[in-house]
Amino acid sequence: MLFTLLAFVIALGVLVTFHELGHYWVARRCGVRVLRFSVGFGKILLRRTDKNGTEWALSAIPLGGYVKMLDEPEPGANAVQIAQAFSSKTLAQRSAIVAAGPVANLLLAVLLYAFLNLAGQQEPLAIVAAPKPDTPAFQAGVQAGDRITQVNNTPVQSWNGVRWQLLDHLTSGGTVTLELETPSGVLRERSLNLRPVPIEPDAADPLAQAGIVLAMPLPTITGVNPRSPGEQAGLQVGDTVMRVGALDTPTASSMVGEIQKHPGQPVAITVDRGGKNLTFPVVPTAEKGPDGIVIGRIGVMLGANLPMTTVRHGPIDSFILATERTFDTVWLSLKMMGRMVTGDISLRNVSGPVTIADYAGQTARIGLASYIAFMALISVSIGVLNLLPIPMLDGGHLMYYAIEAVRGKPVSERIMAQGQRIGIGLLAALMGLAFFNDFTRLFS
Repeated sequence: MLFTLLAFVIALGVLVTFHELGHYWVARRCGVRVLRFSVGFGKILLRRTDKNGTEWALSAIPLGGYVKMLDEPEPGANAVQIAQAFSSKTLAQRSAIVAAGPVANLLLAVLLYAFLNLAGQQEPLAIVAAPKPDTPAFQAGVQAGDRITQVNNTPVQSWNGVRWQLLDHLTSGGTVTLELETPSGVLRERSLNLRPVPIEPDAADPLAQAGIVLAMPLPTITGVNPRSPGEQAGLQVGDTVMRVGALDTPTASSMVGEIQKHPGQPVAITVDRGGKNLTFPVVPTAEKGPDGIVIGRIGVMLGANLPMTTVRHGPIDSFILATERTFDTVWLSLKMMGRMVTGDISLRNVSGPVTIADYAGQTARIGLASYIAFMALISVSIGVLNLLPIPMLDGGHLMYYAIEAVRGKPVSERIMAQGQRIGIGLLAALMGLAFFNDFTRLFS
């Protein structure tokens, strides 16, 4: 719990502070006086004032930060002081200052994705398992062992790349062309007619529903507990499991499931040991699982050596691909929001701080690369959310400035006050929905 909370605080603190740095940097370039830049909220713990009169503060609640500018000149201010007020700046300057926060988040996402591209990541090769009958992949002729090398003429190096390229098509439907390399090295094309699938938090994986499933290797025994049923039967580290009971070519998960179904009952396990197939009768011990149901266990640890590839790019390609990934994510986010409005996607997909904190902890436990990718995704989300034309958000201010550009004069105080109330109501409803979904997932 503490680790998850720490991962969440660090991620949110960095992303929101970077957002505020965007506002600060452009405000200073436009000559606006910045009174305070605070990392965190609430009571100020440390403070320092620089030569420009900006107070740099560290506050007690480490969830982001804020920039306080001189909005209006003080009574009796001279010409220089008047020129330093935000309200004294041109429409273009005010728009640039407001837009700089969300743009900074998008820029940060580009930098994070570029870093991952430069550093390189180990990812599974896109080798598929046999598709289930009646799935689009089965109907298109995709076969077990095929490796996906292109999606709609876009080269993909790994399973992660396939998932990303297919994500939009899986939710909206349509025809997708795959280039496949057979185990013998022959290239062939197959067209999948994808049906739109509902996007629900607890729904099945849409990629699996299309029949595209990552091929899992046979499980290998990586550890045997002393005096366990597995050791007593003769299983050894390094054995590759070929068959478990009536289950041919099992995966690690299907093997565990088969063993659990036979507490106290003998199960024949066939393994490959040094090129020879050996069969051992194993009697799983009967133990109570977390839900109180009696299950079988044999006391061995399993591993699966997936075929992996290192996905790495040069400096220029890294930034080009990172930019494309960021704007693809922006476009996909906007499409998903639009489909929520039309009812094509459930509002249960809206997540709040609890779910985000959970993902922060999970990705941090997996490794630095996963945590950085999570931060990049959330940075895009913060940028997109703040650009929505909702009063109280940066996008709401930009909407007012767009109206001002058309009318030739600012929006009236009365309309802005009404907009503020509407904006507060919309944000309160959105946060209420997000918290409701969070706690529904937490307690269901």
